[in-house]
Amino acid sequence: MFRAPSAPIGGGEPLPQRVLLVENSRAYTQLVAGAIREKLGLPVTVAATLAEARELLQARDDWFMALTCLVLADADRDGVLDFFLARGLPTVVVSGVYDEALRQQVLRRHIVDYVLKSTPGSIDYLVWLVQRLERNRRIAALVVDDSRSARTHAAALLGMWGFRVVEAADGEAGLAALEADPAIRLAVVDQEMPGMKGVEFTRRLRTRHARDHLAIIGLSGTQNASLIPQFLKSGANDFLHKPFSREEFFCRVSQNIDQLELIGTLQDLATRDFLTGLPNRRCFLQQSEELLPAMQQGAAVTAALIDIDHFKRINDTWGHEAGDHALRALAGVISRHVEEDHLAARFGGEEFCLLVPGLSESAASDYFERLRRAVQELRVEIPGSQVTLQMTVSIGVYRSDDAGASLSRLLGEADRRLYLAKAGGRNRVNSDGQATAPTGRPLALACAGESAPPLPVSARG
Repeated sequence: MFRAPSAPIGGGEPLPQRVLLVENSRAYTQLVAGAIREKLGLPVTVAATLAEARELLQARDDWFMALTCLVLADADRDGVLDFFLARGLPTVVVSGVYDEALRQQVLRRHIVDYVLKSTPGSIDYLVWLVQRLERNRRIAALVVDDSRSARTHAAALLGMWGFRVVEAADGEAGLAALEADPAIRLAVVDQEMPGMKGVEFTRRLRTRHARDHLAIIGLSGTQNASLIPQFLKSGANDFLHKPFSREEFFCRVSQNIDQLELIGTLQDLATRDFLTGLPNRRCFLQQSEELLPAMQQGAAVTAALIDIDHFKRINDTWGHEAGDHALRALAGVISRHVEEDHLAARFGGEEFCLLVPGLSESAASDYFERLRRAVQELRVEIPGSQVTLQMTVSIGVYRSDDAGASLSRLLGEADRRLYLAKAGGRNRVNSDGQATAPTGRPLALACAGESAPPLPVSARG
């Protein structure tokens, strides 16, 4: 099914979500655990000792990461660090005392970060850090560097922060890796490579991948001042001099990924209907105009407009919240019904729109009749009430095998047939443009005394 541009980067198979918080201060654990649960919706389990942490880790297998202090009743600093490093669990150290020597000692090991409790905004930073690490697991990062040691170092840092890392020893291999793996959203590129320099690689990469899809960070060990603008003007998002500190590297990487997600969120707000999650009218029209010519190559295209029958009655009788539930339920039926190459959207109000390529006349009629029946069989429970909604839809369908048919013509004819479906008694599909009465007879032959169609909405206690 076609979907609006999406950003927050993520999705995919469910991953472990539970956070282990090892801390002997009850007040601090309440603050940190409460913030993570409230803002991120992630489960947090607290342990006050290393022994408790050991029992918890053995009892479950859904751990995602650990936040730990270094002052525990049953372990010293090295014991705490060794415990978590031996288990390969991403670990953040939270300390109440600033000690630069200790900080350097901790960061030389495979520890994600060292955070001071007393720093203003430390809890907000921890929440952001947990969220960043959780999301990184769904993102692939590419490291392009001909130096094996430099490449391995950058890859190890990215892997520690949750990214799935792809390595390439030169520009050609890097371009091939990006084509093969659409999950790559970050490229870390060295300048000094044989054959294709980093700036040229960046230039070629940017012609294929826009800034809202891929972040590029340039690297170089030279002090050439002109290299930074060369990278940036060629399409890089950022630049780092070698050697870099791991903290600076992490901050630059995270900032660029955050920006990608922000761009994606803004795109979602502009293109996706906030209530149903389907693409909105603007997005549908834009995508349809772009994709329609390809759809029409050797195949018929079917346009359909779908309208909930007596929708105002739902809002007037049970309130707008019930109407919202009805709209979301219909959007869910449509989402399950359509296929990957179909375009579907909320067109406005209680009206939805579909554009489907490749259906024969009989297949188009069957396709939308099955959709109509699926809606009629739907039962929508309204939370906090004893109301169960039943609803029906009217559907206007227009199929054209004219390769020159415009989107305006397709939608205009579908809209006319939707009107006929409504006039013919609702809860029906009109695909032939003929006006019929609820009995299926032409409107001119309908009996004046025929009863009105039953209400499409009912409430059950």
